[in-house]
Amino acid sequence: MAFTVEKYKREISAAAAFAVLLIVVGIAAPSFFEAGNLRDLIVNNAATMLIAVGMTVVILAGEIDISVGSQFAVCSIAAGMLAKTGLPIVFVFLCVLLIGAAMGALNGLLIGSFRLPSIIVTLAMLVIWRDALRWSTEGAWVQDLPTDFQWFGLRQGPGELVIVVVTLVLFVAAAWSMRNMVAGRKVYAVGSDAEAARLAGIDPQAVVFWVFAVMGALVGIAALLNAIRFSAVPGNAGLGLELKAIAAVVVGGTAITGGRGRMVGTLIGVALLGTIGTALTFVGINPFWEKAIQGAIILAALASDVVLGRLGTNGRFDLIGKRTAQN
Repeated sequence: MAFTVEKYKREISAAAAFAVLLIVVGIAAPSFFEAGNLRDLIVNNAATMLIAVGMTVVILAGEIDISVGSQFAVCSIAAGMLAKTGLPIVFVFLCVLLIGAAMGALNGLLIGSFRLPSIIVTLAMLVIWRDALRWSTEGAWVQDLPTDFQWFGLRQGPGELVIVVVTLVLFVAAAWSMRNMVAGRKVYAVGSDAEAARLAGIDPQAVVFWVFAVMGALVGIAALLNAIRFSAVPGNAGLGLELKAIAAVVVGGTAITGGRGRMVGTLIGVALLGTIGTALTFVGINPFWEKAIQGAIILAALASDVVLGRLGTNGRFDLIGKRTAQN
């Protein structure tokens, strides 16, 4: 048991914070746990969950992607426009997935092949995609969508179930792949030490390219699953989504420097950060405090990561941050 706790200490910390939040809200506002509200919470955070899964893979590889919000907006508008042409929803899904994967692959090409800093490349792409979309649509929403687009042509209940099932399947597949497939182990290796991975026969450039391509594909899927919930697609979709996804990954225990983290931690991080806003509303606190509380949680998670990273099972942590061997 001690080994298990040590192994999952970061995830346990995030889970404990989430449990405290639920207990406080349960005492202050028991109606928070009504089935309808919980269902809405899950559906509302499904897109964030998928993007956070992709962000986990990117960060595990030692990179970062802050362009996902703009990619999400492009894919959302593309989904609506393709649906209006009368294209069957299956082909809309495939086209949006490919559009997202192409945008992610462009990031991966610039970062992996040309070895440009990921934060600079994705910051530039954030601006490029957002401004290009604003210029081409003039900020207009995509309206008059066909009836078979919203909820995939189903009723709301079955449509929500499809969103949840797709998200769950992709999350489980990603979690299993990262732990059991060679590709997943390569991502951890590159994130831990790219040069050591290269000497071991791994191509870091190829790994970086593919993690960004996968990130883009997941953005495309998330954008479509979010777009089908509404009767119109807004032109400013995805604002702030990149920060929320990165925050969920970091809060869930994934090291921002790469090479260490688990999908289960990301799931807890999404649940924690996604619950805060609704919880504040139920307990009568101004929801504008949501961002401030999220920021405090992120800082606490980063501080905890530093402390836990320096504190080993066979050592002690002194006041200046050095680990000293115990007698």
